[in-house]
Amino acid sequence: MIAIGIDPGVNTGFALWDTEKRILTEVTSVSILAAIRLCEQMHRFGSLHSVTFEDARMRTWFGSKGAEALQGAGSIKRDCSIWAEFLGELGAPYKSISPHGKGRKLTAPEFARLTGWKARTNNHGRDAAMLVFGMKE
Repeated sequence: MIAIGIDPGVNTGFALWDTEKRILTEVTSVSILAAIRLCEQMHRFGSLHSVTFEDARMRTWFGSKGAEALQGAGSIKRDCSIWAEFLGELGAPYKSISPHGKGRKLTAPEFARLTGWKARTNNHGRDAAMLVFGMKE
């Protein structure tokens, strides 16, 4: 079974974790539509364990960001609403995690040491991967 990690945003972080082999099989970023299609296909084929996404709606701190950053945050919150609605209607098991709950951002070398993933990554894919890394069946 495959657990999917999603880091919503313009570049949607997308990661696949094989709960049986206990390895990451994909760490990347894709469009929101591509991520939705992949989740739907895996659910329909019966290979989807669950989806975990970082839920910006749970963010309780904002700091001193400018109006542009806050507008981007609003867009990501809308993406989170879409994910929850889509996964609920699909009937796929899912969990949302607060940005604080997922932990700090990892650099590429830190991520490689922790996970064993050697291929190139970006911060969106790494964030998505950390939502599912180590998940058990």
